[in-house]
Amino acid sequence: MKRSVFIRNIGMAAAALTVLPAFSLSRKQEKFTENMLTGKGNPRLIGNDFQLMDDAMEAFLEMKSAASEQGITIQMVSAYRNYERQLQIWNRKYNQFVKSGLSPLDAMQKIVEYSTFPGTSRHHWGTDIDIIQTVASSPADPLHAKHFAEGGKFYRLKQWLNDNAEKFGFYEAYTNDSQRKGFYYEPWHFSYKPLSVPMLMAFLELDLKKLFQNPEVAGCEYITEKFIEEYRKYHILDIHKQLLQK
Repeated sequence: MKRSVFIRNIGMAAAALTVLPAFSLSRKQEKFTENMLTGKGNPRLIGNDFQLMDDAMEAFLEMKSAASEQGITIQMVSAYRNYERQLQIWNRKYNQFVKSGLSPLDAMQKIVEYSTFPGTSRHHWGTDIDIIQTVASSPADPLHAKHFAEGGKFYRLKQWLNDNAEKFGFYEAYTNDSQRKGFYYEPWHFSYKPLSVPMLMAFLELDLKKLFQNPEVAGCEYITEKFIEEYRKYHILDIHKQLLQK
């Protein structure tokens, strides 16, 4: 793909472009339809309670087995999430925050501390997982950074993941980097790079503005061009640098 076309399609600030090489559209990327990338398709997934694309699931099971040999049981708590589920999450939170007194834009800014706009979630791809460690007494709010810090229930898991997850192709998407913006630190969210990178590149070809002008989504009429631009720059692209590279 020519660089000029790439820049026009993703419409992001020049500073953000420095972290993204100009990818060529491979045959593999061509199969990622808009419906598949936005959680509206029927991707080929495997798994029972939690589903992933086959390569990602195979890598996860290998990682889980390796951790088990060290006495650490990895428990998946979220994987593929379709558009309808993300829409429910967004609309519930939006209505809750507006009812509590926040303005529409403030409510949306509050939502995107941790939750994605429907159609833009990495969980739509079947490549990303939320994981914790199976422990005797699991906390009521397991997806909280404090549980992965020293002294927390999942600290041992986090240390093991720091040393080993990348060997299996999994990278922490939203890192604990003071310079990173967008979604808050999520030590439980890992992405399978061999599939998520080409899917991200294909996703960047979509008309993001069109996704945000969806009347099904609560508050969409209040979304501004600035909100979309910043969401693209920080919530989609301000991730682990390895997840922006082949």
